[in-house]
Amino acid sequence: MRIEVQNLSKAFSGVQVVRDVSFTVEEGQLVALLGPSGGGKSTILRIVAGLEDPDAGSVVLGERRVERVPARERGIGFVFQHYALFPHMTVGDNIGFGLKVRKEDPATVAQRVEEMIGLVGLQGLGQRFPHELSGGQRQRVALARALAPSPRVLLLDEPFGAVDAKVRHDLRLWLRRLHDNVGVTSVFVTHDQSEALEIADRVIIVNHGRLEQNDTPEDIWRRPANAFVAEFVGATNRIAGRVVGDEVDAGFLRHPRPAGLDDGAAVLILARPAEVMLHPVGEDESPARVQRVSFVGHSMKVEIEVPDHGVLTAEIPPAVVRAKELAPGRAVRVTLSAAQVFPSDAAPPGTVTSAARRQRRLTALFSRFRRTRSRV
Repeated sequence: MRIEVQNLSKAFSGVQVVRDVSFTVEEGQLVALLGPSGGGKSTILRIVAGLEDPDAGSVVLGERRVERVPARERGIGFVFQHYALFPHMTVGDNIGFGLKVRKEDPATVAQRVEEMIGLVGLQGLGQRFPHELSGGQRQRVALARALAPSPRVLLLDEPFGAVDAKVRHDLRLWLRRLHDNVGVTSVFVTHDQSEALEIADRVIIVNHGRLEQNDTPEDIWRRPANAFVAEFVGATNRIAGRVVGDEVDAGFLRHPRPAGLDDGAAVLILARPAEVMLHPVGEDESPARVQRVSFVGHSMKVEIEVPDHGVLTAEIPPAVVRAKELAPGRAVRVTLSAAQVFPSDAAPPGTVTSAARRQRRLTALFSRFRRTRSRV
């Protein structure tokens, strides 16, 4: 079942929450609606499900326009963030509820319930009640209940938001495998970037009700459409610069000039921590200094203080940190192995960005706190 959304708009009490959104989900795809809280993702999902009416635009499932079709007639399975299981019903009764509403034969219901219990890995738990299950198990029951009536489309609104990080990670991998087995066209809402990139076929990024980018996970990461996408998907360093000749000049570093930018244009350089390269130099060769080095598992996080630019973060393999002797106080030259450069109204190099101001204030406060503790 293909989903086509065209020029969708919706307002609540005069506040526009969805603004002229259009996208297509091809049959059998697993697509993520990703964005910050309050960005309009869940409203879009609820309009597709028939739980909200749009102010403008259309929703097409297969070949049928459905924006005025009742939710129960759309053939959609919906999974809520907080499960929405019936507490007085067993696991089996919860899963079979939709089939019973459709007045299916009891034998057919029982057979389908057993199939679903096996599919979601809950064998032996059919007679338990929701309060006797873990959060991850309850979410599996909710998925099984949505899939039991064989929906043409599966919609999931923050399906793993109510479970802890470890269970969340396990569940999202399980959902990808389940989707591959079942093949139903699926759309899930999340504000977790790693979740969207890891399991979705395509990622649709929504912010303030507008669609910012609709692309593959790799293209979202490597070729963001704008600065918002680049910063929202993964940790990013912000560096103000200006185009000078064939380079972007940020004062303490230079980066190749991308096509399409005029000489003298103010730009914003966005570089992920893994793209920040550090080169030890003499004390008078660079204003940048290593401020802190911390272990973060697969790499070392190195924080670099750059006067008038704030603190940058680099992620570097431990062996490289040791080989280059990157310790606090060490002067370093900063280069970028890659970066995204966008037009900006930012001030020229030497001007502190708002993010840098916040970082410097926090650093100063922390330093005063340590000095106070030492005196005490």
